[in-house]
Amino acid sequence: MQRRHLLQALAASPLAISGARLFAAGAEQASGRSPTPPMTRPRFLLVFLRGGYDATNLLIPTGSSFYYEQRPRIAIARPSANDPASALALNADWGLHPALKASLYPLVQAGQARFLPFAGTEDLSRSHFETQDSIELGQPVGGSRDYNSGFLNRLAAELDAQQALSFTDQLPIAFRGPVRIANAGLRETARPAVDAKNRALIASMYQGQALGATVEEGLALREELARDLSPDKMKAMTDAAGRNAIPAKGFELEARRIATLMRGRFSLGFIDVGGWDTHVNQGGATGQLANRFEELGRGLAAIADELGPEVWRETTVMVISEFGRTFRENGNRGTDHGHGSVYWLLGGGLASGGPVAGDQIALTAKSLFQNRDYPVLNDYRAVLGGLWQRQFGLSNAALARVFPDVQPKDLRLV
Repeated sequence: MQRRHLLQALAASPLAISGARLFAAGAEQASGRSPTPPMTRPRFLLVFLRGGYDATNLLIPTGSSFYYEQRPRIAIARPSANDPASALALNADWGLHPALKASLYPLVQAGQARFLPFAGTEDLSRSHFETQDSIELGQPVGGSRDYNSGFLNRLAAELDAQQALSFTDQLPIAFRGPVRIANAGLRETARPAVDAKNRALIASMYQGQALGATVEEGLALREELARDLSPDKMKAMTDAAGRNAIPAKGFELEARRIATLMRGRFSLGFIDVGGWDTHVNQGGATGQLANRFEELGRGLAAIADELGPEVWRETTVMVISEFGRTFRENGNRGTDHGHGSVYWLLGGGLASGGPVAGDQIALTAKSLFQNRDYPVLNDYRAVLGGLWQRQFGLSNAALARVFPDVQPKDLRLV
């Protein structure tokens, strides 16, 4: 095989490995220093719910009669010890969807989960793709956009890029940029495409060449992921995930794979989960949205379980979506594209405080944004900036490079 053809193949196609597919992106190589020991460094994972999930039925405003007036068919009942379909009590104003009782509610009770209502971006397009792009870029809305500069790539530049990995089939916009970031799609388990003999052959073809180090690095990383996601380890994770009555499936198994890699050398990660655009027959305590919450909750709880207490104390997981949905239900027993949302923050080292954080406002017809949506009181860039200032010790100058023209908002989350 000619070098030119090999390079084209590596650039255009995924490199199949056991349990992952590896891509490379970017131009600059991070420093060669060894990763920090696993137990002594902070970790951050961003979970992006693509489709604009209905945050109002996740974090239920149980103290608001206005909520029950506007959602006569899909509202979640106020907490009741005699009703398993009612909201799980958080405080006098808020409750949690009952589908999360077995997964995330124990983390809430342990002080390891917190919810931020009225969160989001100032983007007002209500377009899935435009708002997703806007969030992933993390650049000022209204100005010119650089689609080769995602905010997680800029964060990786301030940290150790060698410890960043996107758990996706293709590199997301959030990780685009000059720093090289690998991505590994974890949905398939395949045999390694390059055995030891061919690996040596490929390496020899590039020995002494400018691309030699890059090719060697990619092959080495693939072997590392293959070891971490070997069939034996995958079987062990499948067995562990099957301890509950419902068999492990979908996101739960993928989440355990993510945790396995983040327990090792990776400290900065991204994963997206689709299927949240519920215009029709959304359901209430049961139904399609409840099923998605249950699956997502199982996966997030599995991350905490797979990491173990020591690493979980160093880890934060932020769950976001491009926007929330309309406060009022529509004529199809669903909800439409909205504005403000509810973010989730999970971690074993969260600071003490109630289960609901950030700026809040009483929900009335007058307080709705444009008479239809949650307003945004907690800008995601400011919230993440305040979180990372505490978790990673980033300076104001570093945060300004990650999120230009944004003042960090310290909610004392960790």
